[in-house]
Amino acid sequence: MTKPPLHILLCAPRGFCAGVIRAIDAVEQALSIYGPPVYVRHEIVHNKYVVESLKKKGAIFVEELNEIPDTEAPVIFSAHGVPKSVPSEAADRKMFAIDATCPLVTKVHREAELHYRRGHRVLLVGHAGHPEVVGTLGQLPAGAVILVENLEDVHRLADERGDELRQQPLAFVTQTTLSVDDTQGIVDALKLRFPAIVSPHKEDICYATTNRQEAVKQIAHKVDALLVVGSANSSNSQRLKEVSEREGCKNSQLVLRASDIDWAPLGDIKTIGITAGASAPEVLVEEIIDAFAERYEIDVETVSTVQENMFFPLPRELRPLTQGTPALA
Repeated sequence: MTKPPLHILLCAPRGFCAGVIRAIDAVEQALSIYGPPVYVRHEIVHNKYVVESLKKKGAIFVEELNEIPDTEAPVIFSAHGVPKSVPSEAADRKMFAIDATCPLVTKVHREAELHYRRGHRVLLVGHAGHPEVVGTLGQLPAGAVILVENLEDVHRLADERGDELRQQPLAFVTQTTLSVDDTQGIVDALKLRFPAIVSPHKEDICYATTNRQEAVKQIAHKVDALLVVGSANSSNSQRLKEVSEREGCKNSQLVLRASDIDWAPLGDIKTIGITAGASAPEVLVEEIIDAFAERYEIDVETVSTVQENMFFPLPRELRPLTQGTPALA
């Protein structure tokens, strides 16, 4: 039978960002130098395919350090960042700890600490329970940061604690993987209710999140469906699906890989957009394109909005190793 034609609009940029590449490379490099096992606290990045691949090479993933036996093996902290209590515990146990926190997340940590030292009450715009938010909250004493998840939280704060908060210096920081548009609405509301609030010196939402959302905005209104390649627990991937739907493409799916595609709503499509979250490897994008090629006569057009050239060096403990000078555990 003749396969129906399908035009694929492939978003660029998509997939791995510099922080994700750095974190994965840190695990790979530690495995290469020290051999397995290498322990990793939390998923190094939020992608099950990546995590499973590293497990096969000897990485052991845990949620807390108390799951790790006394060991001289490297212990790596994930790209999302950790509360200060985690490196403190690792130091107490004399662990060989390597911090693979994305430098852009570290920037938010330092920003929050600086505001706190200057006497500001810090508000954090982010999603409760996300590892990055947990890590940022954990940079300061308990209760020092107020979490703001949505516009309702802003209104509640203003109504219930407005007088109290307006009498003290305020500043805000944000999670790096939020929806640009949603966050702007929350920030505008904060500035309206608390006019003296101090903004980040530079945008906290990372370049990769912004660029991938902008690429989706460029094609969402042109396609019959859009697939976001990424894990369900990936914040930036979830935001890409939301952006697509907001821009008019209601037939949007978040899929880890080809086997997760729901083909039923895709039967009569003529055009489809494909992008990938910042923690999704390109091999899964290629796998999905191949799956469409089995069912359709495809042609692929890349829609590029910006060129990315960001690079982050490996964590300090691993840099000498790439130059042939082993670091001491």
